[in-house]
Amino acid sequence: MIAIIGGSGVYDASLFEDAVDKDLRTPYGSVRVTTGTYRGRPLVFLPRHGFSHSVPPHLINYRANIWALKMLGVTRIISTSAVGSLRKEIPPGSYVVLSNFLDFTKTRASTFYEGQASSIPETSVVHIDVTSPYCPQLRENVISAGRSLGAPIVDEGVYVCTEGPRFESASEISMYAMLGGDVIGMTNIPEVVLARELELCYCSVAMVTNFAAGISGEKLTHSEVLEIMEKNISSIRSLLARVISTLPEKRQCPCQTLLQGAKG
Repeated sequence: MIAIIGGSGVYDASLFEDAVDKDLRTPYGSVRVTTGTYRGRPLVFLPRHGFSHSVPPHLINYRANIWALKMLGVTRIISTSAVGSLRKEIPPGSYVVLSNFLDFTKTRASTFYEGQASSIPETSVVHIDVTSPYCPQLRENVISAGRSLGAPIVDEGVYVCTEGPRFESASEISMYAMLGGDVIGMTNIPEVVLARELELCYCSVAMVTNFAAGISGEKLTHSEVLEIMEKNISSIRSLLARVISTLPEKRQCPCQTLLQGAKG
């Protein structure tokens, strides 16, 4: 089963046959998703910010979201998100298939494994490997699908995740760029880490909507982000459809055995 995590604009009813909205209860809270099939393949859509896009990045219940997908039998997750670019060579309109991250979040619950304080029966301490945090098989498939469609694919990129909901200062952006960041957003962490803790394949397509603070010299606005997203939404939907239809049924990656040797 494949899951798509994204904003409400990414949802495409044409991807779903027999679509059903479901409310799921998890140890971390309730989650609402849409389930169905696409060309015979089970599919789930999870709106990261809620169906009404009302939940800010720092208050998203990431653990409930990922746990709910695991409950449904999801094994692969393709996420989409809007990002700012830290590099002039990665202009707005680009699709960056993330390859690594820098975590600058502050207050988020970032693991399922909290020892004796855990909300789930598993009380072990787990040190999950994030050397290469994104599934190599999914990344390869997304890159191939994007190129076949002529999409402006950037096949590697380091995602800087900040707490939000404010945009970053120009000085912060300069620092993140010096540290090796390529794009910046507010949602990929701890999403990717939690997926790895449950041995789920996870790949993220970052849609560049603007240059980050201080690079273009212009003021950042949320309306600018929404405008670029609207222009590119049909393209990202086509990309998702191509990925889903061409993805091999069997996983051939190390994601399904990530917990081996990770438990303390």
